[in-house]
Amino acid sequence: MFTGAKLLAVLTLTALLVPAARSQKTELDAEGHPWWRHAVFYEVYPRSFADSNNDGIGDLNGITSKLDYLQKLGVDAIWITPCFPSPNVDFGYDVSDYEAIDPMYGTLADFDHLSSGAKQHHIRLILDFVVNHSSDQHKWFLDSKSSKTSARRDWYIWRDGKGPNQPPNNWTSTFGTPAWTYDPTTKQYYYHYFYPQQPDLNWRNPAVEKAMFDVTRFWYQRGVSGFRLDAVDTLFEDPALKDNPPAPGTDKFGRPNTNEIYNKKLPEVHTALKGLRKVADEYNAVLIGETWTSDVSQLAEYYGKNNDELQLPMDLLLNGLPFSADDYRKHVAALDSSGRWPVYVITNHDITRSYTRYADGQHNDEIAKLMAAFYLTLRGTAIMYYGEEIGMENNDPKSKEEVQDPEGKLGWPKEKGRDGERTPMQWTDGRNAGFSAGKPWLPVPVSAKTHNVATEEKDPHSILETYRSLLALRHHQLALLEGDYFSINNDDRNVLTYLRRYKNESVLVVLNFSSQPQQAKIDVPSTGYISLLSSGATLADGYKSVHLEPFAFYIARLQK
Repeated sequence: MFTGAKLLAVLTLTALLVPAARSQKTELDAEGHPWWRHAVFYEVYPRSFADSNNDGIGDLNGITSKLDYLQKLGVDAIWITPCFPSPNVDFGYDVSDYEAIDPMYGTLADFDHLSSGAKQHHIRLILDFVVNHSSDQHKWFLDSKSSKTSARRDWYIWRDGKGPNQPPNNWTSTFGTPAWTYDPTTKQYYYHYFYPQQPDLNWRNPAVEKAMFDVTRFWYQRGVSGFRLDAVDTLFEDPALKDNPPAPGTDKFGRPNTNEIYNKKLPEVHTALKGLRKVADEYNAVLIGETWTSDVSQLAEYYGKNNDELQLPMDLLLNGLPFSADDYRKHVAALDSSGRWPVYVITNHDITRSYTRYADGQHNDEIAKLMAAFYLTLRGTAIMYYGEEIGMENNDPKSKEEVQDPEGKLGWPKEKGRDGERTPMQWTDGRNAGFSAGKPWLPVPVSAKTHNVATEEKDPHSILETYRSLLALRHHQLALLEGDYFSINNDDRNVLTYLRRYKNESVLVVLNFSSQPQQAKIDVPSTGYISLLSSGATLADGYKSVHLEPFAFYIARLQK
């Protein structure tokens, strides 16, 4: 069995024999696929990744300083959450200038330095594009609110109220505030699906559409390889502003629920996505979508009937499924049978960290390795979140006074906000986990003493080394790069087993989602197995089964 550095060395020798899937210069791989199809994306929350000037907040130069680490890890592209100028009401998701860098993160020159360094490390840059709304401090909105006759008045959603002190309709903000804010200067309300400081742009106005398309061109011309599109479902509203019908129950802020059929998921969303895709295609760029759906079938809409919308709409349903081989088997089968290219995500900056979510208190590290072996060996694109590869856990605020996230301040204690999944990257077991010599903007958890890059690099069996080995396998095994997905042993409720098959190559993946040892049959045509990577697993019964410790996995290439 190869693990860690030994596996990387072997794969380096064989790399010349497989397509250069990670080369920025290659438009299509040997099989005719675009670069993003086999790329592994790595989300960086810049406030929390690496602090180069010791002010307690991460920055672009900090990211640049870690490019060696990211290349060794094996990622192909960095998705950077918003680093544009912002009042930071929603930590960058309220943009006051789409074509600049916030001084807390650096300068455009620093961005260009990062872009150049990333290219040298064969890593692409993806920016987070907040398409639904701007900051209320953006020059567009300042002009819009100055007068009913201003040139940009119709760049946002302005309406009269139903009556004195009555908003235009019953829509509510997702962050616990009313969705309409009254402006005493022009005596009208403006609409915001998020905070009042995040007014919705009017995408029905061609001038807005053109301005936003031009923003993407600005960054493409600076070397950006694509965008993650934020909150795409909220781009359009019913022009008649109809009330949303009531729904049972109350939300996390105690408000009566409504069925948001008139301010989310309108058909016009797909027209806007087609326009953004047309520009992206001019630059060989990728569009990743924040696409929340209630079932797998809805994801198909975001690709476009002619594959002319998002290349990579994220499957976020996986995060809400029970931790179960059976549930995962059904979900993957549904995604794979859709005929589209799946996108797998198990955590991000808005979701409780996977390490915390799946932990059982006894096998936490084993479960983290198992989940990595699961979603990094599937047919599809994988999107990681910083710190996932070292087993970072949530560090939720202990009191309302500690909360930074406005969502947590509004919803405490039922809603604690998203600070817990946004804490500083854990580089060492030293002060502030090596993130900064200054006081970090969020506290570092105690677990940083054991779960950090420096410590895990010394342990060939660590979560980090498991991720590195898995990413190396993913990039250099043709069956994992190009192969189809074929589920076997479908009656086993504890173990998920599947093959990735390409031409004459097959890779077997066996995953124990149980807290008990399992014996999994592997009745597939083969003369033997070449073990590639495993954790707590051994072949048994003359190679006819695999013995798996709790939450163990086994990956092997079949001999024929």
